[in-house]
Amino acid sequence: MIASVPSATLLGVTGQPVTVEVHAGVGLPGFTIVGSPDAICRESRDRVRAAILSSGLRWPSRRITVNLAPSGMRKAGAGLDLAIAVALLVADEQVPPDAVERYAFVGELGLDGSLRGMPGVAPMVACRSDRTVVVPADAHGEATAIGAVDVRCAADLVEVVAALAGDPWPDPPRRGEAAVPVVLPDLADVRGQPGARLALELAAAGGHHLLFVGPPGAGKTMLAQRLPGLLPALDPATALEATMIHSAAGLPVPGGGVVRVPTFRAPHHSSSMVALVGGGSSSLRPGEVSLAHGGTLFLDELGEFPGHVLDALRQPLEEGVVRVSRAAVTAVLPARFQMVAATNPCPCGGGRPGDCECDVAAKAKYLRRISGPLLDRFDLRVGVSAATADDLLGRDGGEPTAVVRERVLAARSVALDRAGVLNAALTADDLEAWAPLSAAAERIVRREFEANRLTGRGLHRVRRVARTFADLGGGHDTIGEEELVLALQLRVAFGGSSRVRVP
Repeated sequence: MIASVPSATLLGVTGQPVTVEVHAGVGLPGFTIVGSPDAICRESRDRVRAAILSSGLRWPSRRITVNLAPSGMRKAGAGLDLAIAVALLVADEQVPPDAVERYAFVGELGLDGSLRGMPGVAPMVACRSDRTVVVPADAHGEATAIGAVDVRCAADLVEVVAALAGDPWPDPPRRGEAAVPVVLPDLADVRGQPGARLALELAAAGGHHLLFVGPPGAGKTMLAQRLPGLLPALDPATALEATMIHSAAGLPVPGGGVVRVPTFRAPHHSSSMVALVGGGSSSLRPGEVSLAHGGTLFLDELGEFPGHVLDALRQPLEEGVVRVSRAAVTAVLPARFQMVAATNPCPCGGGRPGDCECDVAAKAKYLRRISGPLLDRFDLRVGVSAATADDLLGRDGGEPTAVVRERVLAARSVALDRAGVLNAALTADDLEAWAPLSAAAERIVRREFEANRLTGRGLHRVRRVARTFADLGGGHDTIGEEELVLALQLRVAFGGSSRVRVP
């Protein structure tokens, strides 16, 4: 007999429909899986056999062939276990065929027949919205996060078979207690650093990429860690995309629900290119740039990252996606993130003027790790000098996060109402419409071009920062000399120092 059961597999961060076909016929007993399974998927023959026997069901002594259609698409992971087991029971006439007609099955089987969650439940369920999807009980919250799909759950194979025989489906597990709100570090903890604080506010208000350059202990990492507290919650579309990415990566989502708070990812500088941009296997797992979708990617010690790894970020920074291609499969992974980086100006850290111990060759080698095209993609490049004793010992801190956040949200609202996007995403035509330059500002731009201190891309980024500064200050239409000069001051050369005049 032949049985067919719908299921799904994961490709990148997207679910792909799969039909599990099982033929149980005469011949020497055996179990074969065809249809481009990977090693984990091929091992399901042993998991399924042990699970069926452990559940008190009969294992057919027949020649069993499992086909995973479409055959040309690579199948990865253990998520097809449950569908294979159910299709096998239907083919062996232990479950009636009409009982599975409106269901799809996604889940990994334990050797004792228990059902286990696995990475990618949410996108796999989403691609089977035409069916009622059966998932493991511990994956029910994640499966229902997408909303519009009817989901049933079970703890083990016995409960699945009983429900298909007419018993009611088990109730989903109760949601855990509400997570304790995460207390984010406050910007008031940062002493001094008025220029760096202004750059952080501009980055939050306009979505601009930001690079801090300065000696160890100056507060670069401390500043970057306070960016999430300035950002609003994710909009519904981005929240759903972020949830799918977290599910595909096997990361927990809040309370089994939707990722609504912008993520803050801080990979170590020894991370490989695959870890950073994704891919690396037949399922093409998302990397750090995708996990930061809608949030912030913080690269501390930027100068210690391998150069080829950093250059792989250039395309995602421009397009907001990562296109990962392998010989037999291609995936497009969302990766629209805000990048914040921190680096020392040289291998020894620089320190105060005159303290640098690096020779010319060491400095040149260090600077070459960060390519010019990547540096050009930072809208804001700010020198952070060491704090003074008066700053550190003073009793008065800076503005708290709550106060700065109000200004940030107001400026973001102005930008979104005006153009539908944050200022960092304005096109060249948008800049002409929404950020025209005054005569004095145009003269400054010409001077910078003639001195070879500005590129075409750099000009667009300077105008975007100037537009954000104007929005924070009241939102006047024309970009004047003050806004443009400040944007240029916040775009210092790598290894330089900034003298930012804070209004």
